[in-house]
Amino acid sequence: MITNVVFKKLTTEREPNKIFEIDINKIIPNPCQPRKIIREEELIGLSQSIRKYGLIQPVAVRRIDRDRFELISGERRLRACRMIGLEKIPATVIDVLRTDSAVLAIIENIQRKDLDFLEEGEAYASLLNEHGLTQEELAERVGKTQSNIANKVRLLRLSPHIRAMIREYNLSERHARALLRLPDDKERFKALKVIVDRNLNVIKTEEYIDRLMEPIQREKEKPKNRLKVLKDVRIFANTIKQAVDIMQKSGVDAETVKTENDDFIEYSIKISKKLKDIV
Repeated sequence: MITNVVFKKLTTEREPNKIFEIDINKIIPNPCQPRKIIREEELIGLSQSIRKYGLIQPVAVRRIDRDRFELISGERRLRACRMIGLEKIPATVIDVLRTDSAVLAIIENIQRKDLDFLEEGEAYASLLNEHGLTQEELAERVGKTQSNIANKVRLLRLSPHIRAMIREYNLSERHARALLRLPDDKERFKALKVIVDRNLNVIKTEEYIDRLMEPIQREKEKPKNRLKVLKDVRIFANTIKQAVDIMQKSGVDAETVKTENDDFIEYSIKISKKLKDIV
Protein backbone atom coordinates (compact mmCIF):
# COMPACT_ATOMS: atom_id res chain seq x y z
CA MET A 1 0.00 0.00 0.00
CA ILE A 2 1.30 3.44 -0.93
CA THR A 3 1.89 5.72 2.02
CA ASN A 4 -0.33 8.80 1.89
CA VAL A 5 1.60 12.03 2.34
CA VAL A 6 -0.47 15.22 2.74
CA PHE A 7 0.79 18.21 0.76
CA LYS A 8 -0.59 21.68 0.29
CA LYS A 9 -2.94 21.78 -2.70
CA LEU A 10 -1.79 23.66 -5.80
CA THR A 11 -3.32 27.13 -6.14
CA THR A 12 -3.41 29.53 -9.07
CA GLU A 13 -1.07 31.92 -7.26
CA ARG A 14 2.68 31.57 -7.70
CA GLU A 15 4.29 30.49 -4.48
CA PRO A 16 7.92 29.68 -5.44
CA ASN A 17 9.84 27.07 -3.47
CA LYS A 18 6.77 25.65 -1.71
CA ILE A 19 5.67 22.05 -2.02
CA PHE A 20 2.51 21.17 -3.91
CA GLU A 21 0.77 17.99 -4.99
CA ILE A 22 0.71 18.07 -8.79
CA ASP A 23 -1.02 15.85 -11.33
CA ILE A 24 1.82 13.68 -12.60
CA ASN A 25 0.55 13.91 -16.19
CA LYS A 26 0.94 17.69 -16.15
CA ILE A 27 4.73 17.41 -15.76
CA ILE A 28 6.72 17.30 -19.00
CA PRO A 29 10.37 16.20 -19.26
CA ASN A 30 13.20 18.70 -19.12
CA PRO A 31 14.64 18.99 -22.66
CA CYS A 32 17.99 19.82 -21.04
CA GLN A 33 17.93 16.78 -18.75
CA PRO A 34 21.65 16.01 -18.33
CA ARG A 35 21.23 12.39 -17.35
CA LYS A 36 20.81 10.36 -20.52
CA ILE A 37 21.08 6.83 -19.15
CA ILE A 38 18.75 5.60 -16.42
CA ARG A 39 19.00 1.88 -15.75
CA GLU A 40 15.84 -0.14 -15.32
CA GLU A 41 17.06 -1.78 -12.11
CA GLU A 42 17.55 1.66 -10.54
CA LEU A 43 13.94 2.57 -11.28
CA ILE A 44 12.63 -0.74 -9.95
CA GLY A 45 14.49 -0.33 -6.66
CA LEU A 46 13.40 3.29 -6.29
CA SER A 47 9.77 2.52 -7.16
CA GLN A 48 9.69 -0.22 -4.50
CA SER A 49 11.02 2.25 -1.94
CA ILE A 50 8.42 4.86 -2.93
CA ARG A 51 5.65 2.24 -2.78
CA LYS A 52 6.68 1.38 0.78
CA TYR A 53 7.65 4.76 2.24
CA GLY A 54 6.26 7.36 -0.16
CA LEU A 55 8.27 9.96 -2.02
CA ILE A 56 10.42 11.56 0.68
CA GLN A 57 12.14 14.13 -1.52
CA PRO A 58 9.85 16.10 -3.87
CA VAL A 59 10.79 16.70 -7.48
CA ALA A 60 11.48 20.27 -8.63
CA VAL A 61 9.51 21.86 -11.47
CA ARG A 62 8.93 25.23 -13.10
CA ARG A 63 5.57 26.44 -14.31
CA ILE A 64 5.15 26.73 -18.10
CA ASP A 65 1.48 27.73 -18.02
CA ARG A 66 -1.54 27.22 -15.77
CA ASP A 67 -1.77 23.48 -16.34
CA ARG A 68 1.73 22.44 -17.33
CA PHE A 69 5.05 22.18 -15.55
CA GLU A 70 8.55 21.37 -16.76
CA LEU A 71 10.71 19.05 -14.67
CA ILE A 72 13.91 20.62 -13.32
CA SER A 73 15.21 17.76 -11.23
CA GLY A 74 13.97 14.35 -10.15
CA GLU A 75 13.83 12.42 -13.43
CA ARG A 76 14.27 9.05 -11.71
CA ARG A 77 11.76 9.89 -9.01
CA LEU A 78 9.19 10.97 -11.60
CA ARG A 79 9.65 7.81 -13.68
CA ALA A 80 9.51 5.58 -10.61
CA CYS A 81 6.26 7.23 -9.48
CA ARG A 82 4.77 6.67 -12.94
CA MET A 83 5.98 3.07 -12.84
CA ILE A 84 3.82 2.33 -9.78
CA GLY A 85 0.84 4.27 -11.09
CA LEU A 86 0.85 7.37 -8.87
CA GLU A 87 -1.52 10.05 -10.16
CA LYS A 88 -0.07 12.93 -8.14
CA ILE A 89 3.44 13.75 -7.03
CA PRO A 90 4.85 16.19 -4.46
CA ALA A 91 6.82 18.93 -6.22
CA THR A 92 8.63 22.14 -5.39
CA VAL A 93 7.61 24.87 -7.85
CA ILE A 94 10.57 27.12 -8.63
CA ASP A 95 10.12 30.38 -10.50
CA VAL A 96 13.09 30.32 -12.92
CA LEU A 97 13.81 30.85 -16.60
CA ARG A 98 14.60 27.96 -18.93
CA THR A 99 18.37 28.56 -18.82
CA ASP A 100 18.34 28.60 -15.03
CA SER A 101 16.25 25.45 -15.08
CA ALA A 102 18.89 23.68 -17.19
CA VAL A 103 21.67 24.87 -14.89
CA LEU A 104 19.77 23.74 -11.78
CA ALA A 105 19.22 20.30 -13.34
CA ILE A 106 22.96 19.93 -13.88
CA ILE A 107 23.86 21.19 -10.41
CA GLU A 108 21.40 18.82 -8.76
CA ASN A 109 22.77 15.83 -10.68
CA ILE A 110 26.39 16.82 -10.04
CA GLN A 111 25.76 17.19 -6.31
CA ARG A 112 24.06 13.79 -6.22
CA LYS A 113 26.88 12.36 -8.38
CA ASP A 114 24.25 11.01 -10.77
CA LEU A 115 26.12 12.03 -13.95
CA ASP A 116 29.05 10.25 -15.49
CA PHE A 117 31.82 12.46 -16.88
CA LEU A 118 30.51 12.16 -20.46
CA GLU A 119 26.97 13.15 -19.47
CA GLU A 120 28.46 16.09 -17.59
CA GLY A 121 30.33 17.18 -20.73
CA GLU A 122 27.21 16.78 -22.86
CA ALA A 123 25.20 18.87 -20.40
CA TYR A 124 27.81 21.63 -20.38
CA ALA A 125 27.97 21.64 -24.19
CA SER A 126 24.18 21.96 -24.37
CA LEU A 127 24.20 25.00 -22.12
CA LEU A 128 27.08 26.59 -24.01
CA ASN A 129 25.58 25.99 -27.46
CA GLU A 130 21.85 26.42 -26.84
CA HIS A 131 21.78 29.10 -24.15
CA GLY A 132 24.69 31.30 -25.19
CA LEU A 133 26.66 30.99 -21.97
CA THR A 134 30.44 31.33 -22.01
CA GLN A 135 32.60 28.76 -20.27
CA GLU A 136 33.43 31.34 -17.60
CA GLU A 137 29.75 32.12 -16.96
CA LEU A 138 28.83 28.45 -16.81
CA ALA A 139 31.73 27.66 -14.47
CA GLU A 140 30.56 30.36 -12.09
CA ARG A 141 26.97 29.09 -12.11
CA VAL A 142 27.78 25.43 -11.47
CA GLY A 143 30.66 26.08 -9.07
CA LYS A 144 33.40 24.61 -11.27
CA THR A 145 36.57 26.04 -12.79
CA GLN A 146 36.65 27.12 -16.43
CA SER A 147 39.33 24.49 -17.14
CA ASN A 148 37.09 21.78 -15.67
CA ILE A 149 34.28 22.81 -18.02
CA ALA A 150 36.66 22.91 -21.01
CA ASN A 151 38.12 19.48 -20.22
CA LYS A 152 34.69 17.87 -19.95
CA VAL A 153 33.44 19.45 -23.20
CA ARG A 154 36.65 18.45 -25.02
CA LEU A 155 35.77 14.78 -24.42
CA LEU A 156 32.87 15.19 -26.86
CA ARG A 157 35.44 15.16 -29.68
CA LEU A 158 35.26 11.39 -29.22
CA SER A 159 32.65 9.88 -31.53
CA PRO A 160 29.30 8.73 -30.06
CA HIS A 161 30.32 5.11 -30.78
CA ILE A 162 33.54 5.43 -28.80
CA ARG A 163 31.73 7.22 -25.98
CA ALA A 164 29.21 4.37 -25.87
CA MET A 165 32.04 1.82 -25.59
CA ILE A 166 33.69 3.81 -22.81
CA ARG A 167 30.40 3.67 -20.90
CA GLU A 168 29.83 0.01 -21.70
CA TYR A 169 33.23 -1.04 -20.33
CA ASN A 170 33.10 1.43 -17.44
CA LEU A 171 36.32 3.19 -18.39
CA SER A 172 37.43 6.31 -16.54
CA GLU A 173 37.77 9.92 -17.61
CA ARG A 174 41.55 9.48 -17.76
CA HIS A 175 41.09 6.59 -20.21
CA ALA A 176 38.99 8.91 -22.37
CA ARG A 177 41.51 11.74 -22.19
CA ALA A 178 44.32 9.40 -23.21
CA LEU A 179 42.32 8.28 -26.27
CA LEU A 180 41.71 11.90 -27.17
CA ARG A 181 45.43 12.37 -27.80
CA LEU A 182 45.24 10.14 -30.87
CA PRO A 183 44.67 12.00 -34.17
CA ASP A 184 41.32 10.52 -35.25
CA ASP A 185 38.54 8.13 -34.29
CA LYS A 186 39.93 5.33 -36.46
CA GLU A 187 43.11 5.24 -34.37
CA ARG A 188 41.13 5.76 -31.17
CA PHE A 189 38.83 2.82 -31.92
CA LYS A 190 41.80 0.50 -32.60
CA ALA A 191 43.43 1.60 -29.36
CA LEU A 192 40.19 1.25 -27.42
CA LYS A 193 39.82 -2.38 -28.52
CA VAL A 194 43.34 -3.12 -27.23
CA ILE A 195 42.63 -1.33 -23.94
CA VAL A 196 39.45 -3.35 -23.43
CA ASP A 197 40.92 -6.68 -24.57
CA ARG A 198 43.96 -6.30 -22.31
CA ASN A 199 41.96 -4.73 -19.48
CA LEU A 200 44.51 -1.93 -19.22
CA ASN A 201 44.33 0.36 -16.20
CA VAL A 202 44.85 4.11 -16.53
CA ILE A 203 48.65 4.07 -16.18
CA LYS A 204 49.07 1.20 -18.67
CA THR A 205 46.66 2.93 -21.04
CA GLU A 206 48.64 6.18 -20.93
CA GLU A 207 51.90 4.28 -21.54
CA TYR A 208 50.30 2.46 -24.48
CA ILE A 209 49.05 5.72 -25.99
CA ASP A 210 52.53 7.23 -25.52
CA ARG A 211 53.99 4.41 -27.61
CA LEU A 212 51.35 4.91 -30.31
CA MET A 213 52.04 8.63 -30.41
CA GLU A 214 55.82 8.35 -30.92
CA PRO A 215 55.78 7.58 -34.69
CA ILE A 216 52.82 9.92 -35.20
CA GLN A 217 54.73 12.74 -33.51
CA ARG A 218 57.87 12.05 -35.56
CA GLU A 219 55.84 12.13 -38.75
CA LYS A 220 54.20 15.40 -37.73
CA GLU A 221 57.58 17.00 -37.09
CA LYS A 222 59.03 16.14 -40.51
CA PRO A 223 57.11 18.66 -42.62
CA LYS A 224 57.64 21.29 -39.96
CA ASN A 225 61.40 20.88 -40.16
CA ARG A 226 61.31 20.94 -43.96
CA LEU A 227 59.19 24.08 -43.99
CA LYS A 228 61.60 25.70 -41.55
CA VAL A 229 64.56 24.91 -43.80
CA LEU A 230 62.73 26.21 -46.87
CA LYS A 231 61.81 29.34 -44.98
CA ASP A 232 65.44 29.84 -43.95
CA VAL A 233 66.63 29.40 -47.56
CA ARG A 234 64.21 32.09 -48.69
CA ILE A 235 65.53 34.41 -45.97
CA PHE A 236 69.11 33.82 -47.12
CA ALA A 237 68.16 34.40 -50.78
CA ASN A 238 66.39 37.65 -49.91
CA THR A 239 69.40 38.77 -47.88
CA ILE A 240 71.69 38.22 -50.89
CA LYS A 241 69.30 40.07 -53.18
CA GLN A 242 69.05 43.00 -50.76
CA ALA A 243 72.85 43.20 -50.46
CA VAL A 244 73.25 43.32 -54.25
CA ASP A 245 70.49 45.94 -54.52
CA ILE A 246 72.28 48.13 -51.97
CA MET A 247 75.57 47.82 -53.89
CA GLN A 248 73.87 48.71 -57.17
CA LYS A 249 72.22 51.76 -55.62
CA SER A 250 75.61 52.80 -54.27
CA GLY A 251 77.12 52.73 -57.77
CA VAL A 252 78.75 49.33 -57.63
CA ASP A 253 78.36 47.21 -60.76
CA ALA A 254 77.14 44.02 -59.12
CA GLU A 255 74.87 41.16 -60.06
CA THR A 256 73.81 37.83 -58.67
CA VAL A 257 73.52 34.59 -60.61
CA LYS A 258 71.38 31.72 -59.28
CA THR A 259 72.08 28.15 -60.37
CA GLU A 260 69.83 25.30 -59.24
CA ASN A 261 69.97 21.54 -59.70
CA ASP A 262 68.55 18.48 -57.96
CA ASP A 263 71.05 18.59 -55.11
CA PHE A 264 71.62 22.24 -54.32
CA ILE A 265 71.05 25.90 -55.13
CA GLU A 266 74.11 28.03 -55.90
CA TYR A 267 74.26 31.82 -55.72
CA SER A 268 77.18 33.68 -57.34
CA ILE A 269 77.77 37.40 -56.93
CA LYS A 270 79.78 39.23 -59.56
CA ILE A 271 81.22 42.65 -58.58
CA SER A 272 82.98 44.84 -61.13
CA LYS A 273 86.31 46.31 -60.09
CA LYS A 274 85.30 49.58 -61.72
CA LEU A 275 82.84 51.85 -60.03
CA LYS A 276 80.07 53.29 -62.11
CA ASP A 277 80.21 57.00 -62.75
CA ILE A 278 78.15 58.67 -60.09
CA VAL A 279 76.35 61.78 -61.36
